[in-house]
Order: sequence, then structure tokens, then C-alpha cells
Amino acid sequence: MVHTDRAGTHAAVSKAETFRALHRGRLPGDPLVLPGPWDAASAQVFADAGFPALATPSAGVAASLGYEDGATPADEMFAAVARIVRAVDVPVSADVEGGYGLAPKELVERLLETGAVGCNLEDSNGGVLKVAAQHADWLAEVRSAAGDQLFVNARIDVFEYGDSNPERVIERAALYVAAGADCVYPIGAPVGVLPLLRSGIQGPINVFARPHSPSPAEQLSGQLAGHLAELGERGATRITFGPGLQRRATHALREIAGHLMDASQSKGIWSQCQRTM
Repeated sequence: MVHTDRAGTHAAVSKAETFRALHRGRLPGDPLVLPGPWDAASAQVFADAGFPALATPSAGVAASLGYEDGATPADEMFAAVARIVRAVDVPVSADVEGGYGLAPKELVERLLETGAVGCNLEDSNGGVLKVAAQHADWLAEVRSAAGDQLFVNARIDVFEYGDSNPERVIERAALYVAAGADCVYPIGAPVGVLPLLRSGIQGPINVFARPHSPSPAEQLSGQLAGHLAELGERGATRITFGPGLQRRATHALREIAGHLMDASQSKGIWSQCQRTM
């Protein structure tokens, strides 16, 4: 059960407020960049690099646990988030997909048990958009249960599963912000549409960036710097990467594995090992 003593509640609110403050007063071209750790080790890498907060990607965590995106059991997802939170001192927000069918109060309790300070919540299920008003009511219950202890990032899936009409995104955003969402996340929004969304949406906007280019690290760094600045100038308050960083790391590891196998075969090491097995 969640500890409800005043000291524990105050600590949770304080950490969530630290995370919330990172979204305030951001200048155009200077969005909050939140890398997505998929396990404790990757979380430590990002924290050691100096990032002030992290945001787990459900697809990246799923891959690390051996599941397809959307197939991770709730208990395993919450346990993975808890391990990530324990591994670092910075605030961590958790992508918990559509909430795993949990009632708002139980969902909030499970999140707070992990130590997370925020959450992503999707407005689609099985590739179908939820009724916006009903989802807004559900978000309002989440906000009521969480109080100020969680930063709620309401994902809007119109560009993923809807008609890709920016006006529909703006309408949903207004409902979700009125319900208590701290931030909205129009995943898949084209870069050219961001200024329109920025002008029509109140509050922070989360934008998805794609970093999993196979470019060399130095080239990738230069590309990302320009891309992140552009997203900020066009309206992004914060930027996340979905499973992109985990996939980029997997690509690098696959290259290393290939080089290792080539080296072992060229020296006859692999055949020697096979003979001794």
C-alpha cells in the first residue's frame, strides 16, 4: 500500500513539483529533453550525463523484458519502473500506456509505490481512439486521486489512429487540460503542424523525436541538436523519444556482436570453443 503519512506525501509532492517546475518558463528553442530509460543501467547513464529528469517509454521497457509493445503485464511494468526510479536521484515519469484497466485510485497508488513523479496516459485502446469526453472524465478521476503528487501527461493519438486533423487534437487537448492534465502529448504530430497546435493548446506540449538513425555518434549529435532546437522553436515544451533510444542502443549492440563474431571466427576461436563443448 502507498504510505500516506504526511512526510511521505510531502516528499512525493515536492519531487513532483520539482519535475513540474522543469516545464515552466521554457524559452522557444530550449525544450525540456527527457531521455527514455528502459532499465536501471540506461537510467544511470542518462542521469550521469546530466539530464534533470527521465521519462520511461513503455515500448522500450517492453523490449527489455522480452515483450511486444503493449503486451507487458502491469505488474512487470510497475516493477521495471520501480527499478529505474531506485537507480537514479532525478525525477522519473512513467509511461503506463492506457492504465492497464486499473481504476484511477489503484493506478495512482501503483504509480506512487514505484516512486514515479509523473505518467503518460494514452487516449486509445487497441488502435481505436477513446471517446474524448469519457477519457477526460477518467483523467479527472486520476487527477483527483493523485492530487499534486503526479504530473499527468495526456497522450493524444489522433495522428496515430484518428483522422490526423489538428483541430481534433486541439479539441481533445482542451478537454484533457480542463480535466487536470499537466501536459498533452500529440504523438506523431508532423513538425509543420506544431505551430498550429502551440497556438491552440494551453499549457505544455510533449513532442516525439526520432533519434534511431544509424549515423555515427558525432553526426547524430549534430543532427539531434538542430532537430531538438527546431522542435522547441515550433512549439515543443518537452521532448521524448519513445523507444528510439533503446532501439538505437540495440542497433549499436548488434553491430558490436557482429564484429565480435567476425573476430572470433577469423581467429578460429569459435571453432575451438565448439570442439571443447
